[in-house]
Amino acid sequence: MISTEEKNRIKGALIGAFIGDALAVGCHWYYDLNQMREECGEWVDDYSKAKKGHYHEHQNAGDSSQSGYILMLIMESLIANEGYNQENFCETLETKLFPKIDGTAMGGTGGYTSQSIREVYYKRKQGLNWDEVATDVDNTEALERNIAIALVYAFNEDRLATHIYNNTKLTQKDEMLLAQTVAFGAVLSQLIQGKKLDEKLSSKLMVLVKTKKLPFHSVTSDNLSAPKGEEKKRKTSINLSSPDALLTPSYIAQASNDEGIQIDPAWKVSLVYGMPCAIYHILPACYYLGARFKNDFELGVLHALNGGGQNMARAMLTGTLIGAQVGFDNIPQRFIDGLSDKENILDLVDTFCELPFKSMNS
Repeated sequence: MISTEEKNRIKGALIGAFIGDALAVGCHWYYDLNQMREECGEWVDDYSKAKKGHYHEHQNAGDSSQSGYILMLIMESLIANEGYNQENFCETLETKLFPKIDGTAMGGTGGYTSQSIREVYYKRKQGLNWDEVATDVDNTEALERNIAIALVYAFNEDRLATHIYNNTKLTQKDEMLLAQTVAFGAVLSQLIQGKKLDEKLSSKLMVLVKTKKLPFHSVTSDNLSAPKGEEKKRKTSINLSSPDALLTPSYIAQASNDEGIQIDPAWKVSLVYGMPCAIYHILPACYYLGARFKNDFELGVLHALNGGGQNMARAMLTGTLIGAQVGFDNIPQRFIDGLSDKENILDLVDTFCELPFKSMNS
């Protein structure tokens, strides 16, 4: 059995993801910040409906995007199978997602279909097998759904890494992206276990590399010092080339606490790390906001939102990180009440939190 605190953090991470996703529906993908302020207001602090002709124009305030819908699908699959079953998840996409999209960017449930999903959709229509459809698209689409897998296997980093790697490879195959996605899952697992998103977290993750619980190749000894003898490669089908993706969170957490490094207002983190969709723009900003606002869900998510660009992924993942730290009980009620599908989401999350996490991780 997981503790009440652990369950509260798991619930906080999930609800945080759904909130961040839905908050961005009305103000998604403004790369001209002056236009965003003019059309959406100087400071977006609640759910809103998109302007006509903009992304998600047919969604209502508080609705989920397709990212939120897919997160619900993978949660349902995990619940039904009491763990990750790749065949079942693929069948879920075929029967519950693909009939709701048409292969165009602006079509489909949620008001927008990401490039990685569109390309997989077309390849499956052409009759290609699931192991032939992944692309090199570098967005955070797979990472967003893998929030759920990271939470299910938060107490067994080995299984976490294996399942996240395999699930991500269904739609994306770039090795850098795979490493970053597994690393985010590992960070999230540590937060669920009660560890902090701080300058020491990466050292804890490197211990998991040394003990072969995370499939990253590393030749250095403790504290990234010179290697002692020859590093033996992990005997597994997964060998991520470098642990640098595990080091990033602590460097950024350290920067967020350094008085000599100022990003004010904090939403400008999107300008520092970049506003586009690529995972290497999104994750550093999320780690920064997750560390800086570790005790303030509202401020962290709203700064993620008001940075423009791919603010949906930024807000969704920041909401996950902060939700995992503050727990469900410390997420402002107004954000929960504003979700259009509040009752279904809460029921699904509660059912998810009843999974036998510790026995599944043994």
